[in-house]
Amino acid sequence: MEFQDNPPPGKRRARGRPRDWEDKSAQNTIKSLDRAMAVFEFLSERQGMSLGAIADEMGQSPSTIYRVLVTLEGRALVEFDAEAQLWHIGPRAFMIGARFLRRTSLVDRARPVMRQLMEATGETANLGVEKEGKVLFLSQVETHANIRAFFPPGTLSDMHASGIGKALLAQMDADRLERRLREGLRAFTPSTIVTPQALREDLRNSLARGYSYDNEERNIGMRCIAAPVFDVNGEAIAGISVSGPTSRVTAAEIERLGRSVVEAAHALTASIGGRRP
Repeated sequence: MEFQDNPPPGKRRARGRPRDWEDKSAQNTIKSLDRAMAVFEFLSERQGMSLGAIADEMGQSPSTIYRVLVTLEGRALVEFDAEAQLWHIGPRAFMIGARFLRRTSLVDRARPVMRQLMEATGETANLGVEKEGKVLFLSQVETHANIRAFFPPGTLSDMHASGIGKALLAQMDADRLERRLREGLRAFTPSTIVTPQALREDLRNSLARGYSYDNEERNIGMRCIAAPVFDVNGEAIAGISVSGPTSRVTAAEIERLGRSVVEAAHALTASIGGRRP
């Protein structure tokens, strides 16, 4: 359906948008639909609830909640367990979510998050994934500073000497991690962690902090701080980081920058429909 009103000369409105597109006030919302979506979201967070419990916790009458649930049930967005007398999210909710995931591009979703991270920290933001036991850099948003880190898309780096690599290693199960350790830990600088015991300890610290960092372990004079990004199954599928020279990314700055990186990782996880374990 298209809206055919005539915009003033020189100002063309995007097709499919009504005249009051920017007006998000209550008069332009469908209250019954908004109420239904609130019930749907509430049930999705509290799987398996009785009608009375939903009504009580949402502060709505049972008759109102029942009408909403029956309507959603007709679309298979929720379903009713007659034996247990409980309501659950239905199969069509998963189908719709799966369509969103097929549409979602990690790199596309990451770009605005990375730009915000770069602006917040003043350092280059990076996105990377694991590829055949190494970190594959997918995207980068460079800082405006003259001295900067540079990892063009397609760059590969050893995981144990990379902030993103260590963020991903820290999320691996024990068996998978041990297989990686048996492949050997190559030294790049005097600061590179080259023993399995020391790397395990570093990864435990990364988990406790919520972020990892490469402290001149790949390149002398450069530090990188990274945090993992999770998919819908709670599995670490990527890492987001900031990197810069030690003259700016000082030891005293690591904690502050780490908080910004963790916030960015959480934002990207949410943006792709993921969940933190």
